[in-house]
Amino acid sequence: MTPIDAKRPLQLNDQGQLRHFLSLDGLPRELLTEILDTADSFLEVGARAVKKVPLLRGKTVCNVFFENSTRTRTTFELAAQRLSADVISLNVSTSSTSKGETLFDTLRNLEAMAADMFVVRHSDSGAAHFIAEHVCPEVAVINGGDGRHAHPTQGMLDMLTIRRHKGSFENLSVAIVGDILHSRVARSDMLALKALGCPDIRVIGPKTLIPIGIEQYGVKVYTDLAEGLKDVDVVIMLRLQRERMAGGLLPSESEFYRLFGLTTARLAGAKPDAIV
Repeated sequence: MTPIDAKRPLQLNDQGQLRHFLSLDGLPRELLTEILDTADSFLEVGARAVKKVPLLRGKTVCNVFFENSTRTRTTFELAAQRLSADVISLNVSTSSTSKGETLFDTLRNLEAMAADMFVVRHSDSGAAHFIAEHVCPEVAVINGGDGRHAHPTQGMLDMLTIRRHKGSFENLSVAIVGDILHSRVARSDMLALKALGCPDIRVIGPKTLIPIGIEQYGVKVYTDLAEGLKDVDVVIMLRLQRERMAGGLLPSESEFYRLFGLTTARLAGAKPDAIV
């Protein structure tokens, strides 16, 4: 593996185009809009009789999931196959990492198989960045979720869904509800919404599940669900990240759902055409 030139931006090439997709942090509005426009143009492929285009023909995409996933791994596999790529998926439970091989060793061996792209999911924040720093320049890395840090593809999928229903971000109120503290999706959504011009971003949850200093993302913090949902256009509900929680953050799950579970009555406080 060849370390990347420290002077070159990790995610972007000299022309400002993506060479890796690791985080939404710092990406300009124009680039995010271009990603959404491109994704929008591919939606009709799923409605075709033959759901395939030759964009990645001759390329190999390797899905390296060190963290359990079904939906994310399957959707990445399906997307790569519909773009005509050859797909390899690594099952970490049967890989050499379970025998003590390091992340670096695993990726070095996989790169020897001449993969063109790695889709990486890992429980440690920064794992995808580490891999991107050490792969050869012609290899691309996509972050499929790393610890609490980022999930850029899920963030952009959420933005695409919002744009298709609402058209624009510029007059929207968006509420993100639940376990903000442990959610990489919440972070990616907040960064994307801010970059795309959303003027009213709200996070709603118990104080113990809201990170200190989250206001730096340009969001308003609410600890009362009814108050936070008042007149919003979009509600994004997050699950409890039980696998990342230490003890004592919640009295009980039932108490959390009593206070922050979304019901028809609570949703009535949002705008009549609000989406969830």
